[in-house]
Amino acid sequence: MTATVAQLRGRRETVISDRGLRGQGLCRELARVTDEWLAELFDEVKVGSERRVALVAIGGYGRGELAPGSDLDLWLVHDGRSEAEELGALAERLWYPVWDAGLKLGHAVCSLRQGLALAAAELDTATAILSARPVAGDATLAARLAEAAGAQWRKRSSRWLAELGRRVSERHARAGEVAFLLEPDVKEARGGLRDVHALQWAQAARPVLLDGDAAALAVAEATLVAVRVELHRTAGRASDELLLERQDEVAKALGDPDADALMARVAAAGRTVAWTADEVWRRLSSSLAGPLGRLSRRDRPLGPGLVLRDGEVHLEGAADVAADPSVVLRAAAAAAKAGVPIDRPSLERLGAEAPVLDGPWPEGGRGALVDLLATGRAAIPVLEALDQRELLQRVLPEWAPTRSKPQRNAYHRFTVDRHLCEAAANAAGLTSGVARPDLLLVGALLHDLGKGYPGDHTEVGMELMAAVAPRMGFEAEDVATLVELVHHHLLLPDVATRRDLSDDDVIHGVAEAVGSLTTLDLLAALTEADSLATGPSAWGSWKAGLVAELVERVAHVLRGGEARELRGDGFPDATVRRLMAGAGTVVQGSGEVLTVVAPDRPGLFSRVAGALALEGLAVRSADAASGDGRAASQFRVEAGPGGLEWDRVTATVRRALEGRLALDARLSDRSRSSRQVPRGTSLLPAPRVRIDNHASASCTVVEVRAPDRLGLLYRVTTALAELDLDIRLAKVATLGSEVIDTFYLRTAGGRKLADRVDVRELERAVLHATSSPGRRFGEER
Repeated sequence: MTATVAQLRGRRETVISDRGLRGQGLCRELARVTDEWLAELFDEVKVGSERRVALVAIGGYGRGELAPGSDLDLWLVHDGRSEAEELGALAERLWYPVWDAGLKLGHAVCSLRQGLALAAAELDTATAILSARPVAGDATLAARLAEAAGAQWRKRSSRWLAELGRRVSERHARAGEVAFLLEPDVKEARGGLRDVHALQWAQAARPVLLDGDAAALAVAEATLVAVRVELHRTAGRASDELLLERQDEVAKALGDPDADALMARVAAAGRTVAWTADEVWRRLSSSLAGPLGRLSRRDRPLGPGLVLRDGEVHLEGAADVAADPSVVLRAAAAAAKAGVPIDRPSLERLGAEAPVLDGPWPEGGRGALVDLLATGRAAIPVLEALDQRELLQRVLPEWAPTRSKPQRNAYHRFTVDRHLCEAAANAAGLTSGVARPDLLLVGALLHDLGKGYPGDHTEVGMELMAAVAPRMGFEAEDVATLVELVHHHLLLPDVATRRDLSDDDVIHGVAEAVGSLTTLDLLAALTEADSLATGPSAWGSWKAGLVAELVERVAHVLRGGEARELRGDGFPDATVRRLMAGAGTVVQGSGEVLTVVAPDRPGLFSRVAGALALEGLAVRSADAASGDGRAASQFRVEAGPGGLEWDRVTATVRRALEGRLALDARLSDRSRSSRQVPRGTSLLPAPRVRIDNHASASCTVVEVRAPDRLGLLYRVTTALAELDLDIRLAKVATLGSEVIDTFYLRTAGGRKLADRVDVRELERAVLHATSSPGRRFGEER
């Protein structure tokens, strides 16, 4: 046999290993050499009675999109007059060599009529044969199949497009978004290749793409295919998830400067596909609903040059876009208020004619921006539409560097620009609690603008705000407030989660930094809006409670009161103090909180932390206190997949406190066997330790930042115990894949660590605990 399995493998390997071939070019070449080999095989194994038979490529192979790990989808199509036994024998002679080559094969043997009947009954088959093309045999028969499949698809388009749209929505709910996932699936996620294919199938049924859509989709598709090909190459198998550990390698292979540049391109491609798909499926949904599902075409004026027509905001023909720069923001605000899109021809016209607002804004511009942001979540699709035509950076040139800029860590969910839009949308729901809603909304939209530029994003952001806010028309006092919002946008969450809120000096320090009740209220709302836009681990009841406590005490000081007047119970509260006044050991679990009170001794805190790690419980916060020979600690935990069984957990904690558990050995064994690595860990910097003798009047404050891993809290607190240091208070926070733990420490004599040698030794011990070699990272702490 001339067409041997070794030949197929060799030809494919030649193509795959050719680094001069990338993306769609490689896919086409791989399809060509596969076609060539299959045609040779077909000619060798067919017999004379099989004249009216065609070997047909369908699906991705039919489109010529054959990535290194792609399946081969093949049909053996006949005219209905060939003998079944002969066709079966021919199919075996074709399929087995493909399997022997190690390729996945989707296959069928059917007549032309049978194939069309399958396509009439099954959506997957109907879409697969839209790309049918001949590989070998009777080309006329293959052409008849392709022509009939297209006609049948168009005839049944109403049924199939409704079903296709439903499946697209279900897939989006499962797979997330290409643009915003830390490790996106470039095929299945929203904005991925599967969406491109769905749009191509919809276009084959009826014209659904508008001017410019096909070209934009082609560019986005080329980016995503190129990434997919390199993923298959680097993994040596079918792999469509762009994992963190592969991003640098893929970036290098595609000529990107670094993984950040690659992920920015991927995000931009995903957003283009997702936005185009949203537009198409919205129009199709209206079309499929029929006349009763459409809105009236009667115009409703929306302001100079704008009307609401047929459920869309239209730009009137007489409108002079170049002479009225505010029209972009006014159109966007009108669309968001009405919950409708901007008409596509109008959007294209704005994109072609709108000037750059690099000077003072026209009258009404700032008001329109505030009106737009005040609509909350309704503003996001409108802002996305403006961004697709680069209109946001026309209005605000400083916006450009943030476009699709990735934040490659597990803590942040969105790209920088989308995070800012999400924060502003969240802020819209909080405006009733502040005196100046306009400052809150603009501050939320621009608080992280500095992330698009080199340098410290807060410092750069302050400079940008100082330049942008006056152009918008804000008065000097308001500009100063907006700059302060950028300056202190992390102040409240950082202090609340890392400092002792019962320390009056901490409260007075925040009050001095904030300066006024108006700014404090704005910062409190911005903190919540920003955190909610960051990701699921950035805001919760624990953090919200701490921020609320901090804001209440700072507000009291700003009104002229004393911090001590609102000190409250804090930790330990009255209940815990009563337990501390008793005797023996108390271990209680309730809700998500474990309370432990026992005779004070070195390593008590660390033993509890180790026991919780063994139980698979992630510690999200902890407090500790001691006095009169007794020690108390409270741990707020997050249950693992097995749930929270307090009877078992408290029993394990008691065994640890009694010295009946080999904690270090058990945790080391668990670490070695653990295969779970938190996403984003590989992008984090090395562990850092900051030791501050000025943050507290009575304690040395140690702040530890490190990648999260199994037993980390146990190892750090064990290191502290080995140095005979007393943990007076601990603030434990997990932000995505990184922990930021703060410990208030005293020596055995009740003093701060004043000796520089002791301070260096403390730093050495903690860094060793966070960086010990030979242990895998894990999820629990």
